[in-house]
Amino acid sequence: MSPSNSSRRSLIFSAGAAAYQEIQERGFSAQRIGTLAGASGGAKWLVLSQMDRIVAKHILPQLQAPVHTIGTSIGAWRFACLAQRDPAAAIDRFEEAYLSQSYSEKPDRAEITARTAEILDHVLGDDGVDEILANAVLRTHVMTVRSRGIVATDHPLALGVGLAAVASMNMASRKVLGAFFDRVLFHDPRDLPPFYSLSGFPIHRVAVSAANLKDVILASGSIPLVLAAVKDIEGAPPGLYRDGGVIDYHLDFPHSAPNKLALYLHFYNYLKPGWFDKHLSWRKAGIENMDRTILISPAPEFVARLPHGKIPDRSDFTTLSPQDRERAWRGAVAMCQELADELEDVLSNDRLAERVQKIV
Repeated sequence: MSPSNSSRRSLIFSAGAAAYQEIQERGFSAQRIGTLAGASGGAKWLVLSQMDRIVAKHILPQLQAPVHTIGTSIGAWRFACLAQRDPAAAIDRFEEAYLSQSYSEKPDRAEITARTAEILDHVLGDDGVDEILANAVLRTHVMTVRSRGIVATDHPLALGVGLAAVASMNMASRKVLGAFFDRVLFHDPRDLPPFYSLSGFPIHRVAVSAANLKDVILASGSIPLVLAAVKDIEGAPPGLYRDGGVIDYHLDFPHSAPNKLALYLHFYNYLKPGWFDKHLSWRKAGIENMDRTILISPAPEFVARLPHGKIPDRSDFTTLSPQDRERAWRGAVAMCQELADELEDVLSNDRLAERVQKIV
């Protein structure tokens, strides 16, 4: 017999060892949050949009400055909504534009890139960039990559061959990515984030500004071969900039300062290091990097109830008709109100300590 809606648990709450201990000893307070983290994932974000509204309603008003947001790809887009003056309205604009996006029967990269830029313009409106940069509490940081060597091209055939070679070498070691991509951390210069001094890959650190923020957000989601790279971003080294998820797909680095916590709404209850690691079962994120992180994700049982039994993703553009895709996506978003209600209940009734499990 299936559980009733009132007893069904559709969210998994996980925490790194230090975060888990703090929650058990002191309970949860939004004032302890120092970082909001968000991964790459394209259409997968649709299972988080309802919960993002709960974050805007219950978490943002309690935060104490400075709180750092760090996102790659769709994570950066989500935080561009949360950092605007009216985050709920920004989420509404983003969600509707994303759900209703349409293309010709066989769209090329130029068409997809142009449509993506139109969506971003709609999400930001006339004042979004200024509001993000002036946010009194949130400090917006975005991770991208700058292409090098054989992948420093937008020619589809050459880029495809280069990416295939990198993917093959990545199976042996992630370190090889540093020969083909630089990390580029675009950061709010008002307060440096706890991940400012990341090591492990070549890195450039560039301040976000009114002159580059829109290009930075666009670059952060420029999936290789799907969207065109963003060229020569203002204030950054010359080159082609792409999806930060290439190296930092699920942000496999320490998210939080030692005296703060990170809140991470995610599609899954696990992290994968890089874009090329998605299907490598043996490649896992470092558990030590989640020591002070609270990870909130849909339970597999909930995902199984979504349209087509899965989280929306980019493959839906090719496996479903435009009408069926939009119907499935809207159905998924509607069902995810259940996640938002559960999150709101846990936060409002101080139930995180009883629900959270330790990340192992």
